[in-house]
Amino acid sequence: MARGINKVILVGNVGNDPEVKYTQGGMAIAKVSLATTSVRKDRDGNTQERTEWHRVTFFGKLGEIAGEYLKKGSQVYVEGSIRYDKYTGQDGIERYTTDIIGDEMQMLGGRGDGRGDNAGSSGGFAPRRDASQGGYQKKPEATPAPAAAADFKDFGDDDIPF
Repeated sequence: MARGINKVILVGNVGNDPEVKYTQGGMAIAKVSLATTSVRKDRDGNTQERTEWHRVTFFGKLGEIAGEYLKKGSQVYVEGSIRYDKYTGQDGIERYTTDIIGDEMQMLGGRGDGRGDNAGSSGGFAPRRDASQGGYQKKPEATPAPAAAADFKDFGDDDIPF
């Protein structure tokens, strides 16, 4: 019997450049806010949008990657777990927080501009937890067929994904 499942899947846009800090042991901790927007129609047929903001934290190698490659406006796919915490503020009032602990991340969009032009393209980075090594590995991608030299004459700096 399963002990329980705590899984969150989010696809949204990064609301701020990641804040990256390091522990004394050198482990990276990256925090970002992530906006997810849902659209529905009300009784009158008017389109209604609702945006939810999520606090997402990445640890270790994934935190380093998030800190280096995610930017405000980037579209990203995140898998992780939800964590609730309670603390007492300086004013003595109990406060509650809800955070997403990101275990997997896939950058979406073609140029990191958040437009999502090439959804599913990640510039080659799709960190996934590898239980056998305890770290994160680069997701293998299909190798494109070689192109003729003539195909590169219209290739500009804006087409480079990094």
